[in-house]
Amino acid sequence: MADNVTSLFRSTTAHSPSMAALTRESDGAGPVDFCIPCNPYFPTPAMFEDMAGRLRDIITYYPSSADTITAELCGLLQLPPQCVAMGNGSTELITWIDHLLVRESLAVPVPTFGRWTDQPMETGKRVDMFPLQEAGGFALDLAQYAEFIRARGTRVAVICNPNNPDGGFLHKHAVVQFMDAMADLDLVVIDESFLEFADAENEPSVVQEAMLRPNVIVLRSLGKNFGLHGIRFGYLVANPALAGRVRSMLPKWNLNSFAEHVVFMLKEHGAEYAQSLHQVRRDRMDMSGQLSSLPGLTVYPSQGNFLFVRLPVGAEGTVVRDRMLTEHRILVRECGNKIGSSSRFLRLVVRPQVDVRRLVSGLEQVLYGTSRRGAAVPEQAPGTGYSSGTAAVDRLVSQTNGAGMRGLAAQTAGAGVPGLAAAPSAGTGMPLPAAASAPAVGAGGGMPVPAAASVVTGVGAGVPGVPGVPQPVAQPVPQQVPAPVPQQVPAPVPQPVPQQVPAPVPMPAPAQPLAPVAQAPMPAAAFPAPAAAQMSPQMPPPAGPTPPGVPARGGLTAAQVRGTDGLSMAPATGWQGPQSWPNPAGMDQVG
Repeated sequence: MADNVTSLFRSTTAHSPSMAALTRESDGAGPVDFCIPCNPYFPTPAMFEDMAGRLRDIITYYPSSADTITAELCGLLQLPPQCVAMGNGSTELITWIDHLLVRESLAVPVPTFGRWTDQPMETGKRVDMFPLQEAGGFALDLAQYAEFIRARGTRVAVICNPNNPDGGFLHKHAVVQFMDAMADLDLVVIDESFLEFADAENEPSVVQEAMLRPNVIVLRSLGKNFGLHGIRFGYLVANPALAGRVRSMLPKWNLNSFAEHVVFMLKEHGAEYAQSLHQVRRDRMDMSGQLSSLPGLTVYPSQGNFLFVRLPVGAEGTVVRDRMLTEHRILVRECGNKIGSSSRFLRLVVRPQVDVRRLVSGLEQVLYGTSRRGAAVPEQAPGTGYSSGTAAVDRLVSQTNGAGMRGLAAQTAGAGVPGLAAAPSAGTGMPLPAAASAPAVGAGGGMPVPAAASVVTGVGAGVPGVPGVPQPVAQPVPQQVPAPVPQQVPAPVPQPVPQQVPAPVPMPAPAQPLAPVAQAPMPAAAFPAPAAAQMSPQMPPPAGPTPPGVPARGGLTAAQVRGTDGLSMAPATGWQGPQSWPNPAGMDQVG
């Protein structure tokens, strides 16, 4: 391995050098990979031997059409093919989602997968970045996120569940309620690329609910789950109109022969795949415990196949990364180039215990000075404080947030727009929109808690849902008036919206609160409701961008489709796959 590996990381346009590049630098032997989030237990050795034996035919001939490969996958998952589009990796699908369905603006919590911020910015869209707070364990508060979307007038919302890089998890009922509350947006994307590694609930996916809605897409990964990043294949699930629109733009042979071969092998290896997911979940618990024993290292709860860790006080992530690679031949993901993170954080992929012991030993030597090069963590004088750098990151977000958070705040200064503070001054970071005094989402709010402590946390006196954490100091927010639609987001072609149009499916007012679920459901007041709850199906869709408060493309709202008030839980029915194969929610039938 080269003595100075920093140049390898600086010379790549990706977050890390490829394994091929690292292997070339090390004379044919790559490092132990704690960077790329693969499933280390699948495919099985027998499956690799089968592919190796058929290598000549696989790479010699054209694959079948994408429709043929998609039909095979849908038969396995018991999904209707007209609701599915397969792509050459999830990034291809993200690219087409941006080109076809994102017209003006997109909101996404940060830190997250970089393509959700970079792709729309590359095509000139406004990206509204909602900072996840380090003080709150990077948990996503859906009520605050919804209010942020309303305040900015964003037309597309993205949620990654579990989130990359922190592994934060949102329970299904909370995601469904968020989808219903955002029924008037142009698009809501739920990125479930890592959901098959989650074990917080039995069927956490919202693929079934997405197929019923006119403006929801669920994105799923195959390369991550199957441990085959190099093959590049993934899929999305949506209603037939949305899925068909994306599918019609994809090339006929956008899926390669390796992808076809693997998809047609899967029906014979469902049991091995299910076992691999169980093993990754067990390894995640073991790895979290071992890393937590290192002094000063913070490990955040995760439902992905990776762990987000904060290095001890004084440690610099790039130094730790370079020394782990050169001294111990271990590749880790340093997260300083992720918007919303800093170089004090690492993302570490879950691997077998033998590799984890090697990782922990290497970190001990690099961090605490048991190697000849000394410690990466300097001695701290008594009372010395330390900032992880997230304030600087928040400042960067406030300066680059789409068309300008400062510009929007300047427009609304003194105008009394609810839930939007004035632009932050230099060094203060970007304050979150003021919450509408709603209780936190509890265990469904993003960061899972141990079963013994699964209680709904109160708002307290600080950050909602995080007891004892002081709320960021921000400029005074005008008195809040229930007006979820910002007044400063004009529609290019205003259309009168009837105020009293009855819903096609009338719902009687409930005599009592909705029945509780295992993890306390999101209160109805947590989400700002659209200004116009209904729009006549006969009314033509408005020209130009869809005005806030109007169902996307003038169609039925999701609540009308389901015949509910938009806040009750979705029915717990779904597509049942073969006994030996995990269902489309990503969970197998083994207890």
